[in-house]
Amino acid sequence: MKHILTILLTFLPWVLPAQTAEPMAGKASSDTAMAIRPSLICFGYLSYDATMKVMPEYQDAQQELKTKREAFEQEMQRVEDDFNQKYESFLEGQKEFPRTILLKRQNELRELMQRNLEFKAQARQELQDTEASLMVPVHARLNEVLAEVAKEYGLALVINTDSNACPFIDPRMGMNIQTEVIEYLKK
Repeated sequence: MKHILTILLTFLPWVLPAQTAEPMAGKASSDTAMAIRPSLICFGYLSYDATMKVMPEYQDAQQELKTKREAFEQEMQRVEDDFNQKYESFLEGQKEFPRTILLKRQNELRELMQRNLEFKAQARQELQDTEASLMVPVHARLNEVLAEVAKEYGLALVINTDSNACPFIDPRMGMNIQTEVIEYLKK
């Protein structure tokens, strides 16, 4: 939030008219008060996430991610079922196993459980990495469109309103460009 305010304060001189000194001794008229020019729009705003979700590129990336997630879930289920089967077998025979076989099977189960946990962690990490890499072109395309729309409307910056980053935006100074960006994406 601090960064947004810093940026806005940087552009404030463009928005506010210059003060003029009143020739009378210390009296200021209403003309000298600093006021916002209502016709000057200097920034745009939109929900980045909502805009991104309507992009076909986003839908394709999500579909590919869903396919990979399902493959990992199937493998995790297979590994879990395999472990449960071996564990049940161990429980059924543990009373009859000699001590050395019992210890060997316990160690095997422990190692199998550790490998399963490592696999799950690796799968989660790989899914996160895959999602990040799939989203790079989506973000790049959206950022290109945002730049084009901002140039077209003469905007100095575009603010992402996600996560309640800007609870209030004066419509006299800012322009909601979400519809324009979505229309541009459809071209």
